[in-house]
Amino acid sequence: MTEEDLTGPPRRSPQAGEGLREHEVRTALLELLAEVGTVTATEAAARLGYSSGLCSFHLRQLARHGRIEAAPHSGGRARPWRLRRPAPAAGPAADFGDLARGLEDESWRRWLGRRDQVPAEWRHDEAFSAVAYLTPEEMSRVADVIRRALAPYQDREQRPLARPEGAAPVALITRLFPLLPHPADDAGRAGETGGGGSRPD
Repeated sequence: MTEEDLTGPPRRSPQAGEGLREHEVRTALLELLAEVGTVTATEAAARLGYSSGLCSFHLRQLARHGRIEAAPHSGGRARPWRLRRPAPAAGPAADFGDLARGLEDESWRRWLGRRDQVPAEWRHDEAFSAVAYLTPEEMSRVADVIRRALAPYQDREQRPLARPEGAAPVALITRLFPLLPHPADDAGRAGETGGGGSRPD
């Protein structure tokens, strides 16, 4: 390892991935990020056996050269990093919603077809549905309650090394929306109440 590896800044603003020489620490960090998703310098040091300062330096170098980026986190001094993600393609929000629902349905079908193959303690699911008469404000409050209930666990998505032993990804799908009348119901009610026509004797 040379002094330049530790202290030498790039001579010009680099393009993504350009001008950064291959280095064993940086290579190990990239491989770790590909494996676990997100790490801090301290977590990387514990996994790779380097000092946290060395990992911090090389993480910043990778970020400066566009290889990685800071990951969202819920506060604190530790900065998590992740592999740089490409900018999302522009498109209607409805298309994204349809894609997300399709992935949810596919995951559900895969679970139904393969749950007998998973460890016994995971061979169950928690599913429920309900219809409640709510005002728009009440529907928003219910959604807020659900979000607050999940908040203590959301940091684990960005910090894999913070997950407790035995933790696994679990799909949590909640949809709150008004139930609209079926067109046939509307037609039936219209026939009952209107039309103005005379009834045959």
